[in-house]
Amino acid sequence: MDDTTLSDRLRQLGLSEKEIATYLTILEHGEAKASTVADDAGVSKRYVYSVSEKLDDRGFVEVLDHAVPTTIRANPPEEVVADLTSDLQALEPALVDRYGDAPEQEREFEVIKTRTTILKRIKELLARAEDEVTVSIPAPLLGEVEDRLRETVDRGVLVILLVTGDGDGTLGPERFDGVASVVRVWEENAPVIVTADRQFGLFAPNEMLVRTNAGKQGIAIAQAQLVPIIVGSFFGNYWPMATQAYVTDPVDLPRTFTGFRHAVLQATLHLEVGDEVRVSAEARPVGTDDEYGAVEGTLVGVRQGLIEPTRDVFAVENALIVETDDGERVSVGGEGAFVEDYEARTATLEPAVPE
Repeated sequence: MDDTTLSDRLRQLGLSEKEIATYLTILEHGEAKASTVADDAGVSKRYVYSVSEKLDDRGFVEVLDHAVPTTIRANPPEEVVADLTSDLQALEPALVDRYGDAPEQEREFEVIKTRTTILKRIKELLARAEDEVTVSIPAPLLGEVEDRLRETVDRGVLVILLVTGDGDGTLGPERFDGVASVVRVWEENAPVIVTADRQFGLFAPNEMLVRTNAGKQGIAIAQAQLVPIIVGSFFGNYWPMATQAYVTDPVDLPRTFTGFRHAVLQATLHLEVGDEVRVSAEARPVGTDDEYGAVEGTLVGVRQGLIEPTRDVFAVENALIVETDDGERVSVGGEGAFVEDYEARTATLEPAVPE
């Protein structure tokens, strides 16, 4: 360990620059008079007496004031380190108790400073997702999260993947089978964006993953009021710029979806292959606090911007157009819908004519 690093470590223990210089001088001598330490450290003799008392209290040195002249002796470094370690270990139970009692909202935001932590948080978000994830990641890093993406797809989660920086256009559809539900590729660079279930999110500059020592920082968010803004930025600013590279196959019906965007995707896929689909949504009129009830009927259309050809009016629009059993045509959106007739918390799709 060089002198600069050693000084940095001692500074982390609360010693000032002059205290460090004085202590290291005492350490080099082993034992010395105050005047000798003062001359070698470039400080006053009075300062040596003052700081030596502080160092004595902390166990770094021993002031031998029973002798004439007074001398200061450095305690063996292994004893100093052992005492410091013991003090830190004694803190652990109290720190753990405080950490365990900390309210969750105090940890709603995390500043991320390293590439390693970014990748770790991405994998954690993918592992915790239950309904939907959106992911924007540089092409060179796809392999590092691919296994976790596959696991997420296998759990039935909707995985919306934007791969950026594919300047040579080598990422074809076969590359993404089983990796995501829908994939777009963009040759330009974009920020790293990951969201899970509109509850948890991560945002970081592209440079944090593609360059070392980029000097950038990212942020992880666990805030239900803010994460939808990140989702909106993903679909509004970056998704439309990219080229569709892969779309999953329709799933077997019937199936109930708690993630509404997933329901719209599958409804779209079934309409495209000519299937007749019946919708049963647990929904209520938009803008009300009414109890949720059943909205049922035949699927006659969708509004969506997830796959081509898009049929949305604005970036995050997702709706099922349903003709009810009494002939009324209504639009059904997901939770938080504001332009549709109904907002739904679940949607079941089933064959209109059972096999």
